[in-house]
Amino acid sequence: MADDKQKHLVFSILEFLQASLNNGTIKQDDAEGIEVAIQCIGEAFDVDVNDPTQAQTYSTKPATLVSIFDVFVNAQKKLGNKNAAAAPAAVPTASSSVPKSTEPTEEQKKNAEELKVAGNRKVNEKEYAEAIRLYGEAIVLNPKNAVYYANRAAAYSQMGDHQNAITDSLKAAEVDPNYSKAYSRLGHAYFSVGNYKEAVAAYEKGLKLEPNNATMKSSLTTARSKLRDNEVAPSPRDGAGAGAGAGGLPAGFPGMGGGAGGMPDLAGLMNNPALMNMAQQMMQSGALNSLMSNPAMQQMAQRMMAGGGPPDMEEMMRDPQIAEAARGFMGGAGGAGGAGGAPKPPQEDDEML
Repeated sequence: MADDKQKHLVFSILEFLQASLNNGTIKQDDAEGIEVAIQCIGEAFDVDVNDPTQAQTYSTKPATLVSIFDVFVNAQKKLGNKNAAAAPAAVPTASSSVPKSTEPTEEQKKNAEELKVAGNRKVNEKEYAEAIRLYGEAIVLNPKNAVYYANRAAAYSQMGDHQNAITDSLKAAEVDPNYSKAYSRLGHAYFSVGNYKEAVAAYEKGLKLEPNNATMKSSLTTARSKLRDNEVAPSPRDGAGAGAGAGGLPAGFPGMGGGAGGMPDLAGLMNNPALMNMAQQMMQSGALNSLMSNPAMQQMAQRMMAGGGPPDMEEMMRDPQIAEAARGFMGGAGGAGGAGGAPKPPQEDDEML
């Protein structure tokens, strides 16, 4: 069975073939054969280029197979191949059959540093895709420098590609286990995908190496808070159990005591200063009008006016707009985040070395 690394490669190959079909690179007469090849290769490696879940896991976008190959070709051009051209063909021996890891030359290190500096400049200019490409070229020249992986991880995070940021951060820590920034970037990436337990572990490792890093201390506090919230949060299916308020509303939602028929206590809502202040802010910003135009909210209101009973909160919270509004109420009204509101995401360590 193919491992993840092989599936990443196969997925990129299938994406390339599919794109070649779509953009006309492949002649119409050859299209059917390529389509069969895509299907056969996909089945052999259990990869489906049209599967959204696999796309999220295995796609290398914004990089493509062609752009990755370009990185290699450009690096080879910069290095040249003088030694290979001048040296006579070597006679294979038992010892030469196993490739040995070699240290990058001083020239390679110098060129890699120049590429890294150019990548840092592109990050400052918010051209993250170009920065990723430049860091990739630096890695080809000198794969033993943890800074290049960590910087590329930061660029990936800026683009919202946190899975690739995790991969690069782990590689940075593998190359140099004592490089604290690798763990800082790793913690941020894990936090961004909701893996708070691993985020806490990453920040703790980073702080062992750099105990006075204020950014990591703050980020660790936030990650621990989110981890505790997740551990005590009830399942939405628990209804009005110990972890939920009336009508299946989240515990800790202020003023939401149960009224008649399991409905929220409207009097309690109206008497809650924090919640009323939140509502006023939403009305002033126009966010309330936007929320009330949501079809799910309109249907809920119609059912309640027709005597249909309390709304199905679990179903409503699947709507991203309603869920975002609920998080705003929870944070602004002193919900699960405490008197200061919901914890903010950790500040990303955006210093590029």
